[in-house]
Amino acid sequence: MAATRTILLAVATMAILSTASAAIYNVGEPGGAWDLSTNYDTWASSRNFHPSDRIVFKYSPQAHDVLEVSKADYDSCSTASPIATLNSGNDVVSLTATGTRYFICGFPGHCAGGMKVKIDVVPSSSSSSPAPASGPSASNAPPPVPVSAATSVATTGFGLAILLIVAGLMS
Repeated sequence: MAATRTILLAVATMAILSTASAAIYNVGEPGGAWDLSTNYDTWASSRNFHPSDRIVFKYSPQAHDVLEVSKADYDSCSTASPIATLNSGNDVVSLTATGTRYFICGFPGHCAGGMKVKIDVVPSSSSSSPAPASGPSASNAPPPVPVSAATSVATTGFGLAILLIVAGLMS
């Protein structure tokens, strides 16, 4: 009976911790947003995106939108055949699998002006720490911290409450 209790507690703990590891990133923050003044190459390269993470595009829908596109359309800033069109001004994109995803602004001239971001989603590891930055601008890069720490804390708090309930039921 004690062994069964221990196994159930371990499984519950792993389930809770795996759901608490997802991060939410506001695109361009902390220094910018989905706008013409943010360097998205620098922003994206200073973070490690994993399956179950979410990215949020915040912008004025009168001034911008978000198109998910193919690599070819990303490279050429073509808006002709988007995979998805987002235009709420607060668009949440779930990163569900590993691979590279491409996003551009569909307003004329904005992609060519730099409003495009490539998101490389890499496999999760046992560590949630980002890869070290390299190159001459590494010291100027913002720390790769999810901007929604409150969401992670809330998820962890909920998970701990479930864990305590399970432990109490097993005693």
